[in-house]
Amino acid sequence: MAARHSADRSRHTGVVLGPTIRTSASLRCAHAAVGPAAIPTTALRTTPVPRSLVGRRRHRRTIPDSAPDRDVWRGHPGWAGRWGGTTHGRREPPTRVAAMDKVVSSAAEAIDGIVDGSSLSVGGFGLCGVPSVLIDAIHHTGVSDLEAISNNCGVDEWGLGILLKDKRIRRMVSSYVGENKEFARQYLSGELEVELTPQGTLAERLRAGGSGIPAFYTVTGAGTQVAEGGLPWLYAADGTVAKASPPKESKVFEVDGEDKEFILERAIVADFGLVRAWKGDRHGNLVFRKSSRNFNPLAAMAGRVTVAEVEELVEPGELDPDQVHLPGIYVHRVLPLTAEQAAEKRIERRTTRPRTEGPTDGHTESQEA
Repeated sequence: MAARHSADRSRHTGVVLGPTIRTSASLRCAHAAVGPAAIPTTALRTTPVPRSLVGRRRHRRTIPDSAPDRDVWRGHPGWAGRWGGTTHGRREPPTRVAAMDKVVSSAAEAIDGIVDGSSLSVGGFGLCGVPSVLIDAIHHTGVSDLEAISNNCGVDEWGLGILLKDKRIRRMVSSYVGENKEFARQYLSGELEVELTPQGTLAERLRAGGSGIPAFYTVTGAGTQVAEGGLPWLYAADGTVAKASPPKESKVFEVDGEDKEFILERAIVADFGLVRAWKGDRHGNLVFRKSSRNFNPLAAMAGRVTVAEVEELVEPGELDPDQVHLPGIYVHRVLPLTAEQAAEKRIERRTTRPRTEGPTDGHTESQEA
């Protein structure tokens, strides 16, 4: 029995290369990768383990014996201490906290990398939560031929409207575009390609893109031109349809004992995501306010590189984790706004009514009604 246990221990001797125990074969591979002089096998020391673990794979650990050797292993891609793992049973301090500070000093730095032909997923609902400072910075760079994915295209001369006015946007994927006259003119004259998408479908396509889901089925649009194809995406100069939507794949599923047709919608992933948050910390955790939460988190998730302009920047730990709407893993750059920039908020449509004379107690006739 003792001989068998001894053989088991010899067969399963391993080393710590990250969160798992690697066998001696893995040690030879790692040893070859970093060089024989860097990690001499004679400097490896094994630590005993309880007899109850004999015969199991994780029963013995082998680690470099000297501090210089430990430094070499720490630079190895599999070194556990790099991710806060343990060395001799002691937790190493984090080594990448400084890299988590995602604050940039200027809007120009925040949008670095956006070039002609880039695709942008842009947050905002109506005029709420529009990343106007980032959009202004893009406008100043002069980039063009952009594809924008957003619920709407702002209004004339504000938000995405300033890019649209100068014909910097080649294609729009939107669901609501009724408040921009220039948008309608360019679309109908064949200057702008537009993929109109049901609002809920657009939201889910963005969320799916940020979640690694390539496509999904939805009942929205089944039995219409959304599914059958033929929706005008681009008009020719003479008013004919130059490009139309293709038909979508459909499938029948049983729902609540009834067969229903669903259509396949593909996820959206953009080169850059641009959003505006009410509060955010240096690690990119964001909180949105009221209606601005409708599309901003989704636009952020869909961006390969996501930039957030924040009205109020706080230090890590100041935000209640239960109140964070978007975790910092989705955010790569944070641009704190000045007080003047944060205060600029447009009203999409102001409606008023004539004030009526009321009784002496201060109540108006309309209020009493």
